[in-house]
Amino acid sequence: MAVRIRMKQMGRTHRHYYRIVAIDHRQPRDGKVIEELGTYDPHVKEKGDRVTLKPARIKYWQSVGAQASEHCAAIFKNFMKKWEEIEASAAAKAAEDAAKKAAEASAPTG
Repeated sequence: MAVRIRMKQMGRTHRHYYRIVAIDHRQPRDGKVIEELGTYDPHVKEKGDRVTLKPARIKYWQSVGAQASEHCAAIFKNFMKKWEEIEASAAAKAAEDAAKKAAEASAPTG
């Protein structure tokens, strides 16, 4: 199966937004997707808030041979670094919270 990373159009007339998805290349534009990888809303005024991405999953799909469309490749080029940093900080916070819970669980309750 040849997988592509492309945009699936959603929304209503004159107010489109897009989901960035991994999809079989034979599916139509709005067809059945394999996995959602992010969103793009061109109507948001603040350019930095237009895109949400899941960098780990995007890198996975690219590592197994998925080809990104031209628009998705441009979005990845401009926004991937920002979302990698966000994902890393979220993972660090989750690890910190888990360490606190482990410390509380092992502490003697006197």
